[in-house]
Amino acid sequence: MTTAQLFQFFLSISILVVLHELGHFLPAKWFKTKVEKFYLFFDPWFSLVKKKIGDTEYGIGWLPLGGYVKIAGMVDESMDTEQLKKPAEPWEFRSKPAWQRLIIMLGGVTVNFFLAWLIYSALSFFNGEKYHDNAKFEHGIAVSDEGRKMGLQSGDKILKIDGKVADRFETSTVNMLFADEVTVLRNGKEVTFPINENGVADVLKANEAKAYFSPRFTPVVDSILPKSGAASAGLQKGDKITAINGKPVQFFDQLSDELKNLKNQEVPITVFRNNQPLTVNIKVNSEGKLGFAPDQKVILSELDKAAVNRKYSFLEAIPRGFTRTIDVLVMQVKQFKIIFNSTTQGYKKVSGPIGIIKQMPTDINWEFFWSFTAMFSVWLAFLNLIPIPGLDGGHVMFTLWEMITGKPVPQKVLENAQMIGVIFLLGLMILIFGNDIVKWITGKF
Repeated sequence: MTTAQLFQFFLSISILVVLHELGHFLPAKWFKTKVEKFYLFFDPWFSLVKKKIGDTEYGIGWLPLGGYVKIAGMVDESMDTEQLKKPAEPWEFRSKPAWQRLIIMLGGVTVNFFLAWLIYSALSFFNGEKYHDNAKFEHGIAVSDEGRKMGLQSGDKILKIDGKVADRFETSTVNMLFADEVTVLRNGKEVTFPINENGVADVLKANEAKAYFSPRFTPVVDSILPKSGAASAGLQKGDKITAINGKPVQFFDQLSDELKNLKNQEVPITVFRNNQPLTVNIKVNSEGKLGFAPDQKVILSELDKAAVNRKYSFLEAIPRGFTRTIDVLVMQVKQFKIIFNSTTQGYKKVSGPIGIIKQMPTDINWEFFWSFTAMFSVWLAFLNLIPIPGLDGGHVMFTLWEMITGKPVPQKVLENAQMIGVIFLLGLMILIFGNDIVKWITGKF
């Protein structure tokens, strides 16, 4: 991990935590509720910085797992119940009307949602959006074995994912993993098929979430491995392979598929060199490869043909920011389809802070930083709305119950539920951190 990675991660988390807690703090103060603490990060036993202003102690804790505001008269993660044994004071959370308590508890996720909307709108306006249009891949996509198992075929042109137009290559690779069905143009006809979960599982196991399909490109030789079949046969940089074992090939994926069936065999290969055809015999190795790397310029040329740089006016950027926020939210919800699925076993790929930090750019990249912050803001909003005691969603659930039934949830029930929720969340954090540490030690990141 580099200093730049750590800086970007902790700056993003600090912004999100402070604004999330501010979302609770401001309505609490508005409704004249006493806020005892406002902390960035947690402070068990001691804090790095603290200062009391009025009734509130502001500080920075040493444990960078989030942050909190401690509101008087509220059952929270501190499990401080001594105050709750006394009669309710007018400035306490528990003495406020249910609708005010609901607003206070929803303040954090509301800020997270609008922050993401603001960031995405600003990114669309100032930076535009760069992507590759699936429709502009002239020869369709090349598909790995895992992608084929999902139901894709080389040559397909992706049209829709779950009935929604899928024009962006970058998001299609992710969205397809969470989808129920995909529509492609195959041999001139629209074909809709369900995504095979076993294929998704294989993609995740192979760490190919971003590479199970790619644009097709012609097989042009670039660098050649020493002592390989390609080197022994005299292949040269710039050679374009047009046939193998007498069978014409137009794309690199076709060549790869043929080679898988010719392992450890010597086969004739036809190449085009200096505008002339040339046939040479090459030994295929035990992995089904010739020993050369494809020309990156050819791959980049295919990508350049499909490149789009979409610009947005100020008025266009605002609704676009909202759409991007909703799209990310929907994707977060759909992730649970593979995370908790016994077939895909996506839970094995869940990363904690260490995994996230290692995915950050090694140099400071502000466009990535703000995109990540917006995405993570949506994630925090969604996560906090899950009705688990210990999260905002748990408090919201109990408050809504009170508003619907007209009866408050008994104090003891709230305390026990909060205790169970805190234990569950701590266990989950230990599991995620432990998984990160194991991956780090074994080098599987």
